[in-house]
Amino acid sequence: MDMFKLLTRSSNIQPSTPASKKSSIHHIPSNGFLSHLQQETESSDAFSADETAKSRGTKRKRTGVEEKYNNGLLEPLDSFGDGVRPSVSSEKQAKDSENVAHIRKLDVQIGRSTNPVIPDLSKEECWRTLKRHKLKVTILGGASGLQGSHHDQSIRKVSGSLEKNAHAQISPQPLTSFTQLRSKHGISRRLAENLDAQGYTEPSEVQMGSLPLLLGTDEDRGLNPERQERSGTETRADIDLLTVAPTGSGKTLGFMIHVLHGLLRSRQAQSQAKAGERSEHRVQALIIAPTHELADQIVNEGRKLASGTGMKISGLRKGMRLHPHLVSLKDGDALKHEKSHTSGGHNSDFLVKTDIVVSTPLSFLHAISAEEAGPAPLPDIRFLILDEADVLLDPLFREQTLGIWTACTNASLRTSLWSATIGSSIESLARNFILDRRRNLGLTSSTISRHYIVRLVVGLKDSAVPNVAHRLVYAASEQGKLLALRQLLHPSGAPATDAPSLQPPFLVFTQTIPRAIALHSELVYDIPLEAGGSSRIAVLHSDLSDTTRSSIMARFRKGEIWILITTDLLSRGVDFRGLNGVVNYDIPNTGASYVHRVGRTGRQGREGGVAVTLYTKEDVPYVKNVANVIAASERAKTEHAVADNYGEGMQKWLLDALPNVSKKTKKEMKRKGVESRRATAEAAGGRGARKMRISTKSGYDRQLEKKKKGAVDGSRKRLGQVREEEGGVEDEEWGGIDD
Repeated sequence: MDMFKLLTRSSNIQPSTPASKKSSIHHIPSNGFLSHLQQETESSDAFSADETAKSRGTKRKRTGVEEKYNNGLLEPLDSFGDGVRPSVSSEKQAKDSENVAHIRKLDVQIGRSTNPVIPDLSKEECWRTLKRHKLKVTILGGASGLQGSHHDQSIRKVSGSLEKNAHAQISPQPLTSFTQLRSKHGISRRLAENLDAQGYTEPSEVQMGSLPLLLGTDEDRGLNPERQERSGTETRADIDLLTVAPTGSGKTLGFMIHVLHGLLRSRQAQSQAKAGERSEHRVQALIIAPTHELADQIVNEGRKLASGTGMKISGLRKGMRLHPHLVSLKDGDALKHEKSHTSGGHNSDFLVKTDIVVSTPLSFLHAISAEEAGPAPLPDIRFLILDEADVLLDPLFREQTLGIWTACTNASLRTSLWSATIGSSIESLARNFILDRRRNLGLTSSTISRHYIVRLVVGLKDSAVPNVAHRLVYAASEQGKLLALRQLLHPSGAPATDAPSLQPPFLVFTQTIPRAIALHSELVYDIPLEAGGSSRIAVLHSDLSDTTRSSIMARFRKGEIWILITTDLLSRGVDFRGLNGVVNYDIPNTGASYVHRVGRTGRQGREGGVAVTLYTKEDVPYVKNVANVIAASERAKTEHAVADNYGEGMQKWLLDALPNVSKKTKKEMKRKGVESRRATAEAAGGRGARKMRISTKSGYDRQLEKKKKGAVDGSRKRLGQVREEEGGVEDEEWGGIDD
């Protein structure tokens, strides 16, 4: 008798899976094409199933795609062959591909798709669609007379005033395809072609909800009451939009389409009114971003969309001026300014001839401010975009941002605020400022047009993206954090099969600039010379020049730099599509800061990003904010069908064991970070500062370096004194012989 059969009689041995069918490659953001290949494989499997059903005699419904295939417009799938069709010549293949491209181009030009036009949804269907995509649209304040929302809520009619406490929900028509921008909302043909060329076919959730609000009619927005008939001469309601959407969800594309469409329509109207006259480029749209890196990114994305439309987008730099009358020229400079324009000469301050300006708050204030008069009014600006609005309205930038906002005196100014985290205090500040500005300018609903302040929330407010694996690692001390980071760089042992490992490229965030520099000095030689050596690790902070920062960013995007150590300078808005992970070497100051740091990976729904947060014994009183965000993200993973066991996640026992953070501690932490890691504590010295130092050198070695440095400084000082004495003797004038 076979002993193996006897011993395994009561066991159920599953047949082994062939090694060829096991997936040994984790889905990581830098391998984003894997999801595309998987979709192609699934489509080929479906096609093979259809062919099998056809061979067995099962009838299959004839579709439009099949008709195009039978007509020779689409090629059959060849998943297992060499990709060559022996029965069709290469000339016919080229001709068929040209026909498909021509049909697609015609579809974009005339504003329709090959699929039948989707009719408008009913109010109940709109509400269900928005709920399925987790979109919530709320009226924060505005003109009276809004009725007929899906909950039958209404805003009370208050003649000549705005209802401030109205929070009625509305159900706008969702945007289901980018072809609707051309067919339904009337964007220009060139703009539609640029969207198609960039590969945009299906809108994301934030674009699905924001674009109908910004471009659509009042019926599309859900603002037109059903029980009232509007006259044909009534103007379209004005909307100021507050959008809260996760990082990497496509907010930049949302406001860029709105701005370009509005400027192109106004230019077309001006050209029709003034036939034969060529319109000049003048600043009509302003986009404010907190950092130069984010501003440069917005300029690059905007130029792709504006290609061939005649619209110019520029990033503001030092020395640029918007209009000559905005700057009070010094005495004698007026004639020089006129000569430079008439003779074609160049001046240090030159006029910016552009339609859209992207800038940081301080740079823009310098461009519109005189030396003593302050910011000059900007009556031409019709669109104001605040990207990362919670930072721009934070006390650090608030005065500058509100000064720019006040300078925009155009009555038809449309303002939109965009961020992944907008707290209730920032929301109230923006809402009250919009209402006060309209009141100061004399803009009421009875004299101009109806006006609404609308808030769009995508998903769970102030939450991290659910497709990132979060790890909260206790490292005990600063030396432990350094060892943990080196372990991530040089992992020992085989990683778990179900947990994604952190792979380059990734970002490392620190609390202060000196700590970023010190960490870079420790890790600069950790990568072997055969793999690139020290050139693979770089540090980026605000003390560097703009040229150096741009060079480091370009090298990081090209893949020449694998590990980039930085501060919160890069935590806002910057898009790294192939970033595999983020390491929080120092815990973030707030939960919102954690959301934005982690949002640098997992962009546009890519799975496989890893976020590692290291914390020490001194950090325990502040970790609860980060832990709550991780717990909310872990709960959202199951709803998005993401694997549950990615990384260590957030254990419930740890969440319960962590102490709560008081409001006073939160406020102090937000302003300055952990006390022991501040620059003042490090400068003061002492045992606490030595414990928080990022270094692996022993105290004896540091003491020898300190003595050597002191000896060198003393030698230089003595040498300088000797040279001064010798110089004094040589330069002394002889006074003659004393009597």
